[in-house]
Amino acid sequence: MSSTRLPGKVLANILGKPLLFYVVERARACPLLDEVLVATTDEVADDMVVYFCREEGIPFFRGDPDDVLKRYADAARFCNADIVVRITADCPLIDPEIIGKVIEQFRKGQCDYATNVLNRTYPRGLDTEVFSREILERLDCSVHDSEDREHVTRYIYCHPSKFRIASVTHPKDFSQHRWTVDTLDDLAFVRTVYAHFGHHTFSWRELTDILKDHPEWCALNQHVPQKPLF
Repeated sequence: MSSTRLPGKVLANILGKPLLFYVVERARACPLLDEVLVATTDEVADDMVVYFCREEGIPFFRGDPDDVLKRYADAARFCNADIVVRITADCPLIDPEIIGKVIEQFRKGQCDYATNVLNRTYPRGLDTEVFSREILERLDCSVHDSEDREHVTRYIYCHPSKFRIASVTHPKDFSQHRWTVDTLDDLAFVRTVYAHFGHHTFSWRELTDILKDHPEWCALNQHVPQKPLF
C-alpha cells in the first residue's frame, strides 16, 4: 500500500474488484503453479491487503517492509516452496501462458534463473522471474547491499558470471507496450482494457490484437517513463 508513485495501487478499484484480485486470479490460471501466495508487509497500512486476502481465501505472508529479499526468502520458507515464481503485484494483466513459458524454461534444468525481463520482447507488465528456493536462500545469506535487498533479483542479473541465466523472448517485439501500473495514467489504461472485456480471462494475445484498433488506449500512458532495470 505504500507505493511511492501511486500509494494504495494494489487495491485500486477495477470493475468492482481490487487490482490485486486480477494479479492473483490470472496467476492462478497457470496450471504449472501449485500455489499463489501474496507476500505483503507487517506494516499497519497493509492490514487492508491482509483483509482482502482473508476475504478471498488467498494465502498470504507478512514480512519485512524494506528488506524485500528477506521477505521473499521468509515467504518461501513459510510455504515450503522448492521453486519460486516472482510476479509483482502491480501487473494486473499478467498472463498465465507467459508465466508457464518461463517456468518451462527453468524446468529444462540448465539455468539458475529464468526470466522474460532482461531481453525484453513482451509488454512491460507481463514480467515473470523463476528461481529455486536454494538460490533465494543463498542470496538472503550473502547479499548485503541495500539496493540488492530491495530489488530481490538485482544481484543475479548484475552478476551474470555467477549465475546461469536464461532469457525467454518472443520472436516479435512487443516491448513498446506498457501494461504495468505505477501511475494514474497506467491505471486508466488498465481500467479501459477491463471495461472493454468485462472479465479477466482474456489473453495477452487478444489484448495486443485489440490494441491495433485502439491506439488511443496506448496513448493513455505511453508518456510514462519506464523504470530502468539496473
